[in-house]
Amino acid sequence: MTQLSDFSATRIDGHSAPLSAYAGQVVLVVNTASACGFTPQFAGLQDLHQRYAPQGLAVLGFPCNQFGRQDPGSDSEIAGFCQRNYGVDFPMMAKVDVNGPQAHPLFQWLKAQAPGLLGTRRIKWNFTKFLIGRDGQVLRRYAPQTPPARLEADIARALATQA
Repeated sequence: MTQLSDFSATRIDGHSAPLSAYAGQVVLVVNTASACGFTPQFAGLQDLHQRYAPQGLAVLGFPCNQFGRQDPGSDSEIAGFCQRNYGVDFPMMAKVDVNGPQAHPLFQWLKAQAPGLLGTRRIKWNFTKFLIGRDGQVLRRYAPQTPPARLEADIARALATQA
């Protein structure tokens, strides 16, 4: 059975990031953008990271420029923006596609495991969120407009579960 640890990504600094490094943790994967109406969610994501990382939560941001070209900058520009404006210190990955033929394999898997409203597999906009349990399986998908604070109860439940 496929699980989160079967995938790898490239960190925003260009280094390889095997997602097996997060085995046994609860992971929140988010496709992000720097110039979107939902961009202020970075503050809420950072808050979740600060509060729950010691208990085993990993927030992973994946910039994407597929929705309204709202993340056109380079990886280094995106990293600087996130740190400067929102104090982001959770792992950010290199920019990826989340839909279409070039979609990152992780997002292909996430969409298959947790389809959206009415069973759609496409990601409709920036800041779609996927919560993954300690066992590496997708627990839930959240819409872009769902603020990070509304995930807190689900995160706490997932953290209380042993892999």
